[in-house]
Amino acid sequence: MYRFSNTVIGFLNLFTLLASIPIIGGGLWMARSKTTCESFLQTPLLVIGFVILIISLAGFIGACFNVAWALWVYLVVMLFLIGTLLGITLFGFVVTSRGGGVAVPGRAYKEYHLEDYSPWFKKRIKDPQYWMTIKSCLLGSKTCAQIAYWTPLDYLTREMSPIQSGCCKPPTTCSYAGTMLAQDADCYHWNNAQNLLCYDCDSCKAGVLESVKLDWHKLSVLNIVMIVLLIGIYSIGCCAFQNTKRAESDYPYGENRMSKVHPRWDFHWWRWWHDRRRQLY
Repeated sequence: MYRFSNTVIGFLNLFTLLASIPIIGGGLWMARSKTTCESFLQTPLLVIGFVILIISLAGFIGACFNVAWALWVYLVVMLFLIGTLLGITLFGFVVTSRGGGVAVPGRAYKEYHLEDYSPWFKKRIKDPQYWMTIKSCLLGSKTCAQIAYWTPLDYLTREMSPIQSGCCKPPTTCSYAGTMLAQDADCYHWNNAQNLLCYDCDSCKAGVLESVKLDWHKLSVLNIVMIVLLIGIYSIGCCAFQNTKRAESDYPYGENRMSKVHPRWDFHWWRWWHDRRRQLY
């Protein structure tokens, strides 16, 4: 039982060490890709991959070779990683608590409005440089090309993704029959050209935010599972750290550490006094 926690933490970190290799490889592959969407994810993938690689290597060395300082580094970084994941998860739930689509009468899809989302989301998506990056990604993904040849019946009966609903068509309320009534501002941003469409519309930004919201909810569920798993690994790592500290000391686990008992300063005086009394009586 003494070595059980060290063995378990060693195998767990060997597994995560091997799992970090394809993550780093994926990030490096995206770095060489010319697609904007993939390069956008390059830095987070590389950071996560290298952090997992370093922390797993430290935990594996510390647990299998009884290196206390490596396990100490492992536990500190693991605690920081747990706190970071917990903070990201809570932040994700807060910023994605608002939003959602509005049902369109007689249609299977929904439409999305930018004002329904959190202020942090809106500020982020309205940044011109940030939006140009996302716009380039949307143009390269050919998302709107998938519905370019839909018939009027398709628009009535088929569903759309949030990005298709916001970026690939004008809002349903728009009318281009020469009406003089005031319309949604997005109606004037619409253009039939495939490289324009409604990519500059607020509805397109709202569709992107809705897609991010859905993905973020999935990521938050994964983060919760990872937090629980990391807390379990951290607990086992603490036991392994204690075992390693015992192994480095001169007294292994279960061995009596008392090698010599030193008598009190007055022990010999009292012994001499009792011996003298016995001699007298």
